Amino acid sequence: MSDLEFGLDTFGDVPEDDSGKLISYGAAIRQVVDEAVLADELGVDVIALGEHHRPEYSVSTPETVLAGIATRTSRIRLASGVTVLSSDDPVRVFQRFATVDALSHGRAEVILGRGSFTESFPLFGYDLRDYDVLFEEKIELFVKLLDEQPVTWSGTKRAPLENADVFPKTESGRLTTWVGVGGSPQSVVRTAQYGLPLMLAIIGGAPERFAPYIDLYRRAAEQLGTTAHPVGMHSPGFIADTDEEAKELFWPHYRVMRDRIGALRGWPPIRRQEFDAEVEHGSLYIGSPETVARRMAAAIRGLGVGRFDLIYTAGAQPVSARMRAVELYGTKVIPLVRDILAS
Repeated sequence: MSDLEFGLDTFGDVPEDDSGKLISYGAAIRQVVDEAVLADELGVDVIALGEHHRPEYSVSTPETVLAGIATRTSRIRLASGVTVLSSDDPVRVFQRFATVDALSHGRAEVILGRGSFTESFPLFGYDLRDYDVLFEEKIELFVKLLDEQPVTWSGTKRAPLENADVFPKTESGRLTTWVGVGGSPQSVVRTAQYGLPLMLAIIGGAPERFAPYIDLYRRAAEQLGTTAHPVGMHSPGFIADTDEEAKELFWPHYRVMRDRIGALRGWPPIRRQEFDAEVEHGSLYIGSPETVARRMAAAIRGLGVGRFDLIYTAGAQPVSARMRAVELYGTKVIPLVRDILAS
């Protein structure tokens, strides 16, 4: 699996400094840039930044931060993870990512999604009752824009376009575009319909339960006569020098974040036993480089994916621990996974 790719994902969680104090939003954004620069130096393939509009996260406009990263890196690909297309304008999203593509000499990627949170809808004046139709119409328009030709389009949620030409153009003539899916069969089929690569958000439970979605994507592409690209997966995790250190660095901050979100969604508070079980058998890739590599390799082999993105922040883990996690991912985890899969 020499063409297997490895990424790092973050939403720009606001971390603590080493005295245990939360840093500012500005410092948190600059910290993400520093982590991306380190990942670039260590040979990580992709850095993906997710769009959020909540107090825990510093990144609300991934492409702005990616533009900053573009000017300080030379090879790492620059992705969103995800861009909430439903509450944005497809033309503006294309223009912003085409601009990042220019600054990075062709390294930009956009991962489009409906978003796992809904804050952007009221913030930008969209009705949640239009959740499905907004995405359906906007992805249809976005796919037309990818041809980089004048577009004629009409829908119900945006002004129509008549022979509209959109700039800047990319130098390659095609902006790399994925669709992020959390577990909706309709979303999987839609992704196949447009011939776009599929990125699965596997954030809990055994990764194998997503195998039917990958099978559905491939079957749908075959039936629709489109291309089934190598599928990606992204899952949360954290790496430290030992299993115990990784869990103890991760757990207290993860619990705070998980319970804050859970309270909004009607989940009971998470118990330590659930966390430990998820680390052992589920979709939390937490531990020493050897432990994380072994579990990643098992998931990659079990699902047959072509890309694995580790969401390396989930809560206010200290800055120094985050930098160490990125370092271990690049220097130890990725080579170990490649070795395990080659043997």
